Amino acid sequence: MATSTGLYSGNLRTQAVHEKSGTTIITDAPTDNNGKGEAFSPTDLVAAALGSCMATIMGIWAARHEVDLSGLSWRVTKHMSPAPPRRIVAIDIHLEWTGASAASPQQISALKQAALTCPVALSLHPDIKQNVTFGF
Repeated sequence: MATSTGLYSGNLRTQAVHEKSGTTIITDAPTDNNGKGEAFSPTDLVAAALGSCMATIMGIWAARHEVDLSGLSWRVTKHMSPAPPRRIVAIDIHLEWTGASAASPQQISALKQAALTCPVALSLHPDIKQNVTFGF
């Protein structure tokens, strides 16, 4: 079974449907690439996937070790190449965790390592710089 299916809606907009859940994501071309910027662009989704993946893998580690990861948040900034070919050249990820004071230094270190080794981080081309900072 396919993971997702898609449809080009016209006007530089697409729809992707997650086959198992039926959840739909709409993408739009960004304003700096002839679009309206009314939804995530495909490259925005790549950057967002990195942040979501890091948090998910941290969550898996936290659940296994009975650490409450409540209050974890992140901010993602995507950087595109200034010259052709158009591509992502860097993704800045900043993770904050308001509950970090309840964690040991070893737990914090393990959570950071989990984030840095999430499947999306390991799948991105090495030319895409991943600038990861932690506010804890």
